[in-house]
Amino acid sequence: MNSPVASSRYGGVRLPGVVVFQGALLLAGCAALRPAAPPVVPAPSAVGASVWEQRVGVLQSLPDWELQGRAAVAYGKQGWQASLTFTQSGDVSDVHLAGPLGIAASELTLMPAGLSVNGAPPTADVVNRLQAKLGFALPLEDLRYWLLGVPAPDAPADVTRNASDRAAQLSQAGWTVVFDRYMPNQGDVLPARLVLSHEDVRIRIVVEQWKLPAGARHD
Repeated sequence: MNSPVASSRYGGVRLPGVVVFQGALLLAGCAALRPAAPPVVPAPSAVGASVWEQRVGVLQSLPDWELQGRAAVAYGKQGWQASLTFTQSGDVSDVHLAGPLGIAASELTLMPAGLSVNGAPPTADVVNRLQAKLGFALPLEDLRYWLLGVPAPDAPADVTRNASDRAAQLSQAGWTVVFDRYMPNQGDVLPARLVLSHEDVRIRIVVEQWKLPAGARHD
């Protein structure tokens, strides 16, 4: 895939990206991620759709939250895995990845000025080097929404919902996201395991902990 690594909304760079893995390329092994899509049911009635739309609006506008978990990536014959911390603070998305024993730690920060890798100032060269090491475009900008179980607000998306009126599968920006499992959070549920796929790229994310502002409601 030859598309740029961050979106045109941030200086013409596209990160269609749930993650670097700049240092993680030093890790050995190849993860074969070919999970089967879970069974889904047709979308609920118009009343249910209204509830869904309200939920989507709340989650899309959630300004501050943090996720801790693990990520595994397979791309062609390459594969790697890392611990993952994703922090959203207003318009800034921060992704910290670390391999086993802290090896190959990397930090990506997407802000209105562009993408920073390991603290380097946002430049087109930084993005180009990241894309070259990854071999594919990382959907970081959209990932902030997909992790919450909703589509990004500025592009068409196809969503199939489960019997609990939560996303079971989402297709957007050339990626397909399958939500395998949800976990309780503040009286509701948020994704606990999801798999992103695009062509021969597979990214599996397992969430171990969600941190939302006290009193935040997303149901």
